[in-house]
Amino acid sequence: MANIKSAKKRIKIIARQTLENKIVKSQVKASIKKVTAATISKDKEAANEAFTNAMSTISKARTKGVLHKKTAARKISRLAKKVNKIEA
Repeated sequence: MANIKSAKKRIKIIARQTLENKIVKSQVKASIKKVTAATISKDKEAANEAFTNAMSTISKARTKGVLHKKTAARKISRLAKKVNKIEA
C-alpha cells in the first residue's frame, strides 16, 4: 500500500478510470453482439440500425482512448462486411 498522499490519490483515480473503461468496453461488446444477432437473423433493417449504433459506440471508445485507433477500425470493418453480406 502506498504511503505518499499523491500515490494514494493516483490509486483512487486509476480505480475509477478502470471502472469507466470496463463500462465502455462492455457497451462496445454489446453493440457488436446486436449487429451479429441481426445479421444471423438476416434482418437488413435491424442490422443497418444496429451497425450505425455500433459504429458510434466504437468511435466513442476510440475517442476516449479505450480502444486503439486500428482496433476500432478493424472492428468497424468486420461489422461492415457482415452487414454487407446480407444486402448482397
